[in-house]
Amino acid sequence: MKNKIKSIGYGAISAMILAAPALANAQLDVTAGGGTGLPSNSIFAIVTNIMKWMLAIVGIAGVIGFALAGLLYLTAAGDETRIGTAKSAMLASIIGVIVALAGLVALQFAKTMLGGSAQF
Repeated sequence: MKNKIKSIGYGAISAMILAAPALANAQLDVTAGGGTGLPSNSIFAIVTNIMKWMLAIVGIAGVIGFALAGLLYLTAAGDETRIGTAKSAMLASIIGVIVALAGLVALQFAKTMLGGSAQF
């Protein structure tokens, strides 16, 4: 009798565990985002938006770095080490802006090629 009760208990627990995903899915409306707060876009659109934000941040940081390097150059007052530091900072910020622009061009190229449109 004791073993029979154990097996019934184990069977009931197993049935509840197996039914849990179906019960949870019954409450989820999967049409148009379903009100879950999750994005309803494609993965490509989500990655594109993330890349655009990252490229904007890199571009802004590059422009700010260029302005700071210009200030360093102006305040160097003839000191060769500070002029060298300012020039290397300017070069690094220019490279950062070029990389950001190249990333934007690559992203647009990938979007055009993967989207299947013939327009540029």
